[in-house]
Amino acid sequence: MEDPQKNIALISEFIQACVRADPDEFASYFTEDAIWWNSPWPPVKGRDAIRETLRRGSQKMAALPWEIRHIVADGNVVVTERVDHFLVNNKKISVPCMGIFELQGEKIAAWRDYWDLKQFEAQL
Repeated sequence: MEDPQKNIALISEFIQACVRADPDEFASYFTEDAIWWNSPWPPVKGRDAIRETLRRGSQKMAALPWEIRHIVADGNVVVTERVDHFLVNNKKISVPCMGIFELQGEKIAAWRDYWDLKQFEAQL
């Protein structure tokens, strides 16, 4: 999908799905062979592994609405500057991050998020 506005709309929808944290809905946004690299952790490869990673993560913490500060697209690449909010042991955690999404058709083929693990851990 080469239309930047449609790509921005797709990723905006996906961010809302991230907050709902339904593993099947979440995984449905990815290609079968997609890669999700939630840096600083190792990349997760394949839709089934992505689904399982989200399922395990959502058992440890709940996503609260995420704040998109900026979102831009160039062709099939969408870039987000966000603050992701979570509830961990009844404590609100906020993590600034940058996300890069590479789309193939109307699916995510690669998603790379860059954020500071120490900043996350300091809030726990």
